[in-house]
Order: sequence, then C-alpha cells, then structure tokens
Amino acid sequence: MSLLTYFHAVILGLVEGATEFLPVSSTGHLILAQDLLGFSIASANMFTVVIQLGAILAVCWLYRQRLFDVAFHLHQKKQRFFVLKLFVAFLPAAIIGLSFHHAIETYLFSPLVVAVSLVIGGIVIWVVEKKKPAPTTHDMDDMTLKQAFLVGCAQAVAIIPGTSRSGATIIGGLLLKLDRKVATEFSFFLAMPVMVAATALDVFKYYKDLTVDEIWVIGIGFIVSFFSGLAAVKFLVSYISKHDFIPFAVYRILFGGAMIAYYTLV
Repeated sequence: MSLLTYFHAVILGLVEGATEFLPVSSTGHLILAQDLLGFSIASANMFTVVIQLGAILAVCWLYRQRLFDVAFHLHQKKQRFFVLKLFVAFLPAAIIGLSFHHAIETYLFSPLVVAVSLVIGGIVIWVVEKKKPAPTTHDMDDMTLKQAFLVGCAQAVAIIPGTSRSGATIIGGLLLKLDRKVATEFSFFLAMPVMVAATALDVFKYYKDLTVDEIWVIGIGFIVSFFSGLAAVKFLVSYISKHDFIPFAVYRILFGGAMIAYYTLV
C-alpha cells in the first residue's frame, strides 16, 4: 500500500467527519472524493461505511451523559420510551437496507447518482425551509412514536447515496413540527444504531477478504473521521441556534450541478 493511499485515507476521514452530520450527504461526498482522488482499495465500500462509524462515535462521546442516563435508568418510563422511539425510527432503514443492500451497492454507488441526489435534496431542503409548519415539539422526550416512525421513514430515503441521512431526518423532523434543535439531536441519536448496524453488516460480509494494509487504511480514516466529527457536531449545534439550512441547500445545488456537468461532459 503506497503512502499516497494513506494520505487519501486522511483526506477521506476529514471529509466524512466534516459532512456526516451536515445535510449534505457524507456518503455522497466520500464517493465523489474517492472517485476524484482515484482511491481504489478492494474494500472501498467497506471503508466508506466503517469510517462513518468513527464520526458516529464522536456523537456518542459528546452526548455520553444522555447515553449514560438511558443505560443506567432504563427502569424509568421516560428512558424506556426514548429507546422505543429510537427502535421504531430505526426499523424502516434497517428493513430496506437489509433487503436491498446488494442492489444499493451495485447500482447506486456511482458519482452521477450522488450528484443528481445532491441537487434534488438541495431543492427539497430549500422548499421545506420556506414552507415548513411552525414547530410544536420542543423536547425529544415529547416526541410521539408516530413522529419517530415517520422520521425513520424519512431516513430510509437516504439509502440513496447523495440524499444525506442527517438531511433526510432533520428535514423530515421539521415537517413533523419538531423544532430545529430536537430534529437535529434526534438525528444524532438515530445515527448510532443505524451506522453500528451498517458497519457490522459490512465487516461480517467482507472481513475475511481484508488485508493488513487495508485494515491500516480503514483505521486511519476511522480515527481522522472521529476527530473531525467532533468539530462538525459542535459547529452544527451552534449553527442551528441562529440559522436555517438554506446555505446547505445552495451548496448542494451548486456542487451537485457542477458534478453533473463534470461527469456528463468529461
């Protein structure tokens, strides 16, 4: 494995951590970045999924107090209901992901699909920000099971690379009258079981084919993703207190449009 490949792993880890929690699609950016960098290890798809777990662990660290509260106080009705909401929201993506995992990797993990999804998602974010209903739910503990399930259905749309898991769940939450902070933080917590399950699935499927060099490359991307994810989460939590997601919609449309032009003309 060349030094350039390890350097590319660092870049991709930075890209993943910086984009995982923003409504711009981390998977989409990774696919585009891998293509533009010429990153081509045999386990590239597994690399994409596993380093996303690094960013998810950053959220686990930052919200460790809430996680400890849930783990050590499951006897409380409030904590059990919170876990139930996460489980209900987790199901749609889990069912669709398990059912169509191979087809998704085979047919949708392409730069052009990502570019088109970026543009479409940007338009959706713009429209929802302009037309969204006034929020009525201002605390995660006040979310209903119906709201949780529908946010999970929104997340399931993000199996299409370029859609953005965080973008789908946050925008879905806004449509369901969650306030911006609740929608964003629920998206954080929902990412945990989804990405752990996706990582476990890929590791179980491909671990026998991994070489020592590939393990090092994945490990480097994982660690870099964790630390850049810490910075991204802190930024987003601060950002949403004062701003909407229109700038991300504009970015998605412009960047996705440029990528469509690049991949159709070059």
